[in-house]
Amino acid sequence: MVDIESENIAEEIGVISEQVEIPLVAIIGRPNVGKSTLFNRLIGSRRSIVGDLPGITRDRIYGQAEWQNRIFRVVDTGGIVPDDEALIPVNIFKQAKTAIEEASLLLFVVDVRDGISPLDEDIAKMMHTLGKPVFVVANKSDSAKTVDLAGEFHQFGYEHVIPVSAEHGAGMGDLLDAIIDNLPVVQARAVEHRDIHVAIIGRPNVGKSSLINKLMGEERVIVSPIPGTTRDAVDSVFESTDEDGSRIHLRLIDTAGIRRKGKTYEMAEKMSVVMARKHIERADVVLMMIDAIEGVTAIDANIAGYAHEAGRSVIIVVNKWDAIEKDTYTVKQYEEKIRDTMKFLDYAPIVFISALTGQRLVKLPTLIARANRARNLRIPTSELNNFFQDYLEQPKATISARSRLKIMYITQAGVRPPTFVVFTSGTRTKIHFSYERYLINRLRESFDFFATPIRIKQRSRVRKQAD
Repeated sequence: MVDIESENIAEEIGVISEQVEIPLVAIIGRPNVGKSTLFNRLIGSRRSIVGDLPGITRDRIYGQAEWQNRIFRVVDTGGIVPDDEALIPVNIFKQAKTAIEEASLLLFVVDVRDGISPLDEDIAKMMHTLGKPVFVVANKSDSAKTVDLAGEFHQFGYEHVIPVSAEHGAGMGDLLDAIIDNLPVVQARAVEHRDIHVAIIGRPNVGKSSLINKLMGEERVIVSPIPGTTRDAVDSVFESTDEDGSRIHLRLIDTAGIRRKGKTYEMAEKMSVVMARKHIERADVVLMMIDAIEGVTAIDANIAGYAHEAGRSVIIVVNKWDAIEKDTYTVKQYEEKIRDTMKFLDYAPIVFISALTGQRLVKLPTLIARANRARNLRIPTSELNNFFQDYLEQPKATISARSRLKIMYITQAGVRPPTFVVFTSGTRTKIHFSYERYLINRLRESFDFFATPIRIKQRSRVRKQAD
C-alpha cells in the first residue's frame, strides 16, 4: 500500500487546461444531428461514440484538428435540450454551456433532412445572446438536393451556413477553410512533451468521474448515482510536479463502467464497453478502481485483466475508503483479499483513497509518472550482464531429472511493457513457469519495474547435427 496525504488536490497538482493557447471550437446542437460524427471527422479519429440513439454523448469530449498547417482544438458536447429538467439532460446542458464559454467559435449543427425544428430555433436564439461567432453546419447534405435545402437555415440570422456530410466528408474542406480564417493563427508544430495517458477503469458507479473532477478541481465530467452515466471516454489534461521538481503532463481518460456481457443491454452501453477497452489500448497507465464498500469482486478481476493482457502499467485504486469502518487490520485484510482475487496483478501497488474528500490523492500523479518511467525503462547491456551473473548462472533452470535447461544469456527486446528474451541451449523445452516467475521477481527487484508487467520470451539455441 502507498500512503498518500490528503490535501487541496487542485491547488497541489496545479491544474491547467492546455500547455499552449490553442483556440477552441465547440460543436453544439440538439440531440442526434451528427455532432459526434462531425467531431470525429474534424480530428481524424473515432473518439466520440456514434449511433442512432439520441443522447449518446453526455460529457465534453476534446480533440485536436489540423488543417493547412494550422491547429485548433475541438470539443464535442451532448445534445442540448434547454427545458428538460431530468438529471442527465440538465447536466448535459451544463457541460455544453461550459464548452460554449471556453470556445472562440461555435459550430451549430443542424440536420438538413429534418429542416428547422422548434428546438433548433430555441438554440439559435440562445446563441444570439452569446456574442461569439457562429457557423451553422447543415449536416447530412450528401446530395445536390439536400445541399439546396441548407439555404433555409439562413433565417437564423447567421452569415455562415455551410452544408456538409460529416459521415462522407463532403463539404469538410470548405468548413475547415472557414474555421481557420476566423481563428487566431497557431501553427502546427512538434509536441514539446508527451502526455502520459491514464485510463481510469472499473465497474459502473465506483467513482471514476468523481476522481477526475476532484483532481481537476471542477465538474469536468457528469457525476450521478445512475450507473452508466459516462459513455464516452473523456480526456482531461493537467500538469503536476514530480518529486524531483520536473513537470508531469497527464491525460486522464474517464472510461465507461464495464459490466458483465449479460448486463449490457442498450446499444449505447455495449458500444461504451467496446470503446472503454479500446481506450485501455491507448493508455500508458491504468487506474483500476474498486468500490471499498462493495469490495473486490470477480468482475473487478475480469476488468483488470483487460489492462494486464494489454501490457499496461496498473495501479489499483480503492475508492470510498472514508466510508469504511476501520481497525488495525482492515488495510491488511483488504489487501489480502485483492491479492487473492487478482493474483495476476501482484506487481500493482494498492492505494486507498476517497474521491469525494480528496483523501490520499495528492501524490497520485507522482505514482503514475513512476509507473510510466518503469514501463519505458531500458536496461543497459552492462547492467543486464551483471544481473545474469548474479541470478541466472546459478541456480540453473531444471525442467526434470532427465533434462536440464541452461540459460545462456538474456537481452531486452523492447519496452512498453519491458520485454526480455532469454536464450537457452540444449533443448526446445519451455522454461518452467516457476522459473519465469523467479526471473521476473529478480528483474523487478533489481531495476524497480514499478507497477508494470514484465514479458519473458524464450529462444532456444539447438546445436546443429553433424553431417
